[in-house]
Amino acid sequence: MSAMKPAEPPFAHLAIARSVLLEPYGLDEAHLGAALAEIFRHRVDYADLYFQFTRSEGWSLEEGIVKSGSFSIDQGVGVRAVSGDKTAFAYSDVIGAEALMSAARAARTIASRGAGRVKVAGALRPGAGRALYAAEDPIPRLEAAAKVALLERVERMARAKDPRVKQVMAGLAAEYDVVLVARSDGLLAADVRPLVRVSVTVIAEQGGRREQGHSGGGGRFDLGAFDDSRLAGYVDEAVQAALTNLEARPAPAGTMTVVLGPGWPGVLLHEAVGHGLEGDFNRKGSSVFAGRVGQRVAARGVTVVDDGTLPERRGSLNIDDEGNPTQRNVLIEDGVLKGYLQDTLNARLMKVPVTGNGRRESFAHLPMPRMTNTCMLAGERDPGEIVASIDRGLYAVNFGGGQVDITNGKFVFSASEAWWVENGKPQYPVKGATIIGNGPDALTRVTMIGNDMRLDAGIGVCGKDGQSVPVGVGQPTLRIEALTVGGTA
Repeated sequence: MSAMKPAEPPFAHLAIARSVLLEPYGLDEAHLGAALAEIFRHRVDYADLYFQFTRSEGWSLEEGIVKSGSFSIDQGVGVRAVSGDKTAFAYSDVIGAEALMSAARAARTIASRGAGRVKVAGALRPGAGRALYAAEDPIPRLEAAAKVALLERVERMARAKDPRVKQVMAGLAAEYDVVLVARSDGLLAADVRPLVRVSVTVIAEQGGRREQGHSGGGGRFDLGAFDDSRLAGYVDEAVQAALTNLEARPAPAGTMTVVLGPGWPGVLLHEAVGHGLEGDFNRKGSSVFAGRVGQRVAARGVTVVDDGTLPERRGSLNIDDEGNPTQRNVLIEDGVLKGYLQDTLNARLMKVPVTGNGRRESFAHLPMPRMTNTCMLAGERDPGEIVASIDRGLYAVNFGGGQVDITNGKFVFSASEAWWVENGKPQYPVKGATIIGNGPDALTRVTMIGNDMRLDAGIGVCGKDGQSVPVGVGQPTLRIEALTVGGTA
């Protein structure tokens, strides 16, 4: 991890953002101030400009052949005006003085003519930010040939693990994102965001049966971090999952004790609880957690945090997409609901502090309250002891995807690796297990919390209202009583 002096980041990030987003188009802070002033010719409460430059690259390898290489550059500016609870938004994929003023004029139409109640700041001032990752472009750090060679290495490793491995697909993605936010309250903030990911899928075959396993990881660091030991870890996990599934039997159905493994199974927490704690859903009263701050919503020992300040993690940001520094927000503490995740708009309307969770997919999208890295903190129990405590039930080691209805908290998840356990001992792997439950209800049924809290490897993407953003999840081993398992047996 590269070290940075605490005083350096905001200014280093701003210098890069100016050189990428303003100077090539003949723009400076005076143009940004003029665009904000143009919006405030009408009666608005708040306005912001969001400039973004994104360069991304992706490679995929299948059967030793490069199947695709994608390269894209996207840039533009989004202009937002807020009046009461109304928002107007315009964006342009052209950056320049004319495009900026035109978008500003479009955005101000939200409000009636006349003097605004809020004075636009006379000058823009640099805001504070964090230095959680290096402000460098990860894409040029490896030549194209070296990126392909990395994927070939992954394939060779997977095939060497077991003769039953018949097919290997490997992928690599890298992104360089530069953002600049200028706000009507005078804040000027920037961030430079690297993001990389490697994924591997293997298909194993035995006796005419084919099963797959998947793994991968990444974060806000350089491609050089994918050394042989890290790649071998991904390969081991993918091959192990595929071979385990070759032995898997149909999953039993019914209500039973379920133990969730550490790390990625935290996606259940993200979906079933995290979304329900986002400020917009609670302001509108559509979340099952609305109006419940200070109430017990989970079993004792359950503490859930959303932390956007973890170094080099996929879900972390130095500033959110509204220019506010990210934070460590305690959402549930020892089972009691403490608060919600807020962006600027919802915080103002709910009269609570901003939490640094305003996120957007790109300059062409409006920000909204979103999670960063959401995890449940560790307890005191040994994970082996938790599995051994199952009389008859399911041990879900890993998950595929899942979904939730935030109005009632109901969720459905598919287990990608799971074991049937009797008398404290895993008996055989099962396939096709879906875990069905209700988030708030499931939290009250947590009876054992492991001491092995782990974050996921860095592959998560969260969708909300048609927008996708990178996120992280994590949890320790958890025992939950009386969950419904939909099986195939």
